[in-house]
Amino acid sequence: MEAEIISDSAPLHTLVADIMKAAPSARCFKDPTRGGVATSLNEIALNSNVAIALDEEKIPVLREVRGACEILGLDPLTIANEGKLIAVVPPDQAETALASMRNHPQGKAAAIIGEVLKDPEGMVFLRTEIGGTRVLDMLVGDPLPRIC
Repeated sequence: MEAEIISDSAPLHTLVADIMKAAPSARCFKDPTRGGVATSLNEIALNSNVAIALDEEKIPVLREVRGACEILGLDPLTIANEGKLIAVVPPDQAETALASMRNHPQGKAAAIIGEVLKDPEGMVFLRTEIGGTRVLDMLVGDPLPRIC
């Protein structure tokens, strides 16, 4: 397996400041370092009594990461993601927030990956590329040791 590996660790405070200017009613921000996107969104859904639906084809995952996860039997949505953030913003401010993120060096690959729903409370699910739906649970344990 050959790939150019670079650190994804990065400061996010200026990106958050830009998002707050573009979407002043932003609901929350979450760093998906521990447990990846799946665990982070489960924490948000559980603590906010909402459901979160993701669209698999909209989630930006590097080809190299997807390939390594397939080889190792890991879910890229539960892998630590440093230098990234999840932003929950009202639907009427989502496109403005997205444009702001994409204009920032740390947000070039930003995407709207899903939506917040009322029900079923505390659940995160993924609408798959093949038309199915699967529940995304919190990560249990640590699939990979942390280097830092």
